[in-house]
Amino acid sequence: MTTLVLTVVGADRAGLVAAVADVVDAHGGNWETSELAELAGAFAGIIEVSVADDRVDDLRAALTGLDGLLTVAVHASETSPTDDVDMRRLAFTVLGNDRPGIVREISATLSAHDLSIERMSSETYDAAMSGGRLFEAKIVARAAASVDIDAVQSALEELAAEIQVDVTLGS
Repeated sequence: MTTLVLTVVGADRAGLVAAVADVVDAHGGNWETSELAELAGAFAGIIEVSVADDRVDDLRAALTGLDGLLTVAVHASETSPTDDVDMRRLAFTVLGNDRPGIVREISATLSAHDLSIERMSSETYDAAMSGGRLFEAKIVARAAASVDIDAVQSALEELAAEIQVDVTLGS
């Protein structure tokens, strides 16, 4: 079996997920993991699909038939389930007044300590009392067993004070 990662983007409308699922199913593929969302009128997502080795090319070709409805990019997975056996995860949330640069600064701190972002969701919304905008992100980062997690936590806490956001670890 081959694992493929599909990225899909298109104008949001009913039936987009069904269209991709139909193509995957018609080529003997199995829809495994996905993250899909509507953002500002666009539909975007990432989908992990497994398919028999001899059906990969046919599936790739069929997915290009969705052009006009969705733009689909197909990527071969480069990892195996054992690749992250010795990895540890650090989960945290970031909450503060919205301003440009928060994601850049958080991600730079993680990168400087050799952590990779495994999952991140973020949003901005109106603050209840102040009338401003708040930024909130939930992040799960992955680190090799050799990474000093205490040093990462200290660096995140120092950054949080500097850019005036709250970082809550373990959530």
